[in-house]
Amino acid sequence: MEDLTERRTVVVTGASSGIGLAAAVDLARRGDRVVLVGRDPARLQSAGDRVREAAGERPELFRADFAVLDDVRRLADQLRAAYDRIDVLANNAGAVVLQPVTTVDGFELTMQANHLAPFLLTNLLRDRIGRMVVTASGAHRSGALDPDDLNAALRRYRPMRAYGTSKQANILFAAEAARRWPDVPAYSFHPGVVRTRFGNESRLVALGMRLLPFRSPEKGAETLVWLANQDPSRLVDGAYHHDRRLRRPLPKAADPQLAARLWTASAKAVGTGE
Repeated sequence: MEDLTERRTVVVTGASSGIGLAAAVDLARRGDRVVLVGRDPARLQSAGDRVREAAGERPELFRADFAVLDDVRRLADQLRAAYDRIDVLANNAGAVVLQPVTTVDGFELTMQANHLAPFLLTNLLRDRIGRMVVTASGAHRSGALDPDDLNAALRRYRPMRAYGTSKQANILFAAEAARRWPDVPAYSFHPGVVRTRFGNESRLVALGMRLLPFRSPEKGAETLVWLANQDPSRLVDGAYHHDRRLRRPLPKAADPQLAARLWTASAKAVGTGE
């Protein structure tokens, strides 16, 4: 069991803005050494400044583009070189992709950025991680995951269906990680409808964000921070949460056979093996 009396190292992906940055600020204020991972160098630097202003110490910054799996492999090497232990890995990076895009690695961008890249990063850091928290979403209800065809969304592309499928994968990933790695507590959560940068590229999405009941990034990050700090004996390993409470995802995101198939397909896709 983790000793929370000692200063921890917490890696937060997608930390340049939104939930990731809000969680990093909160965790840093609590005394954790936070490590920020982001794609855009300027926004990452700005996020580092925010954390420093809030907590008095500048965090370490690592740039990586999850649309490029070689970036993820390089990031894993850098983190392994920098830290003997990562007490908490917050797999928070994610995106809504408005048009069908195939990455340089040959995968639909939403599935790669939101699931395959964090799956790869976690597997490469597996022996260093104390616990894992995955930012999922209630949008998993619109998911239509087929582990035998991770690029299914590219045909008749619908942005929210692709996003929901990746969030379905997030919940299944956390649950299967808990089954395969009993020494690494793993949890997923729904942050609520949070106003973030997701809507910036689309007036339609931006309008929807204004009409929906939304919460601040700080409110959305509360469950992430809670899961990062709770004693694992008080939590259900592999479970899904919302507003700091245990919740039951839809059956499509709670099927252990589907989770096992997804793990096998993901490992084959990113080349980690079983």
